Amino acid sequence: MTFAAERLTDDVTATMRDIGRRARAAARVLALSPREAKDAALIAAARRLRETQAQVLAANAADVATAKAAGVAGSFIDRLTLTPARIEGVAQGLETVATLADPVGETIAAWTRPNGLAIERVRTPLGVIGVIYESRPNVTADAGALCLKAGNAAILRGGTDSFRSSSAIHAALAAGLAEAGLPEAAIQLVPTRDRAAVGEMLRGLDGNLDVIVPRGGKSLVARVQAEARVPTFSHLDGNCHVYVAAGADLAMARELVLNAKMRRTGVCGAAETLLVDRAVAATHLAPLVQDLLAAGCAVRGDAETRAVDQRVTAATEEDWATEFLDAIIAVKVVDGLDAALDHIATYGSHHTDAIVTGDEALAARFLAEVDSAIVLHNASTQFADGGEFGFGAEIGIATGRLHARGPVGVEQLTTFNYRVRGTGQIRPG
Repeated sequence: MTFAAERLTDDVTATMRDIGRRARAAARVLALSPREAKDAALIAAARRLRETQAQVLAANAADVATAKAAGVAGSFIDRLTLTPARIEGVAQGLETVATLADPVGETIAAWTRPNGLAIERVRTPLGVIGVIYESRPNVTADAGALCLKAGNAAILRGGTDSFRSSSAIHAALAAGLAEAGLPEAAIQLVPTRDRAAVGEMLRGLDGNLDVIVPRGGKSLVARVQAEARVPTFSHLDGNCHVYVAAGADLAMARELVLNAKMRRTGVCGAAETLLVDRAVAATHLAPLVQDLLAAGCAVRGDAETRAVDQRVTAATEEDWATEFLDAIIAVKVVDGLDAALDHIATYGSHHTDAIVTGDEALAARFLAEVDSAIVLHNASTQFADGGEFGFGAEIGIATGRLHARGPVGVEQLTTFNYRVRGTGQIRPG
């Protein structure tokens, strides 16, 4: 097996436009490809990924070594690192996407007008989707698989730090496409780390790019939103909250808070702020804070939180709005549900927020009034994941309000058209 080598070229514009043209041609083929061919490609890619695990791990080790030498944060290293278990998870994700229903051609609604016109709303592919992402090499497989299943061609621009890892994973996807008789241009990895390639994608590749999905930090998303000349699915930061409300079971709250923050601190669904209702603060605040500290999490709190343990440092205004992506959490005591809702509305990022309570009325208000893509009752924020939603994988968590919101899976990667059948009707003047 050979991995795609970085293409060194002075003409990034020509390279990217060629990628766009080939993607558009592939998209026309995929739009008409049967489910069997797409699923066969995904299953073959999963097998190839397992067969080449040693090469993928070697490529990843080189990326990780380079990142460590550059002195990047530990949370970044965690997002970058592949292990045999994580590679197996990626392979299983490809197979799971293959088992999903094919959304292309699904009739969403159908009705007949009084004049006899039969109208159907039918799912169709978006076309060519560009995905720009940072650090996580597994996104290469997730994004490629979901785009393929939904009948779209994909142009993937991974992070410069994960270039070798993404290239190794992409090689398995290309092999799967070839084995299934589908065009390898259906899933293309941008072959250069030159940042000019991102600019070319944002300009739309001569009209060949239909949608861009940015998945990364604030600076990446801000650039995409400012410069993109094609529609985007915004994947903003995950400043996620856990609100331990009145009526919360202490044992449940301790388990959920620790999992929400510490299971994996570098994922976008990790809790970054803990809000504790004053109604339960006397019994719940100290155990929750001490659990976090014992697990190695730095706690930054308000005055009441600092009073329960001298290891808690003072939280700043900036801390309430920060996605730490690290073993750090901000903690605050709030006066009831309205105060919690105000805090989340002020500092949150509309990503994922959770309430812990046995009071169903409180929970119902929280679920209805928190304006986030995902809201949970008595469950960890770390369930903010397309795989956990049964989508097989995700391209990202969309935090906007148009077209797609929450985990972006195969259905969110389609649009629709109206198919109208008549028997010779004309519209009267």
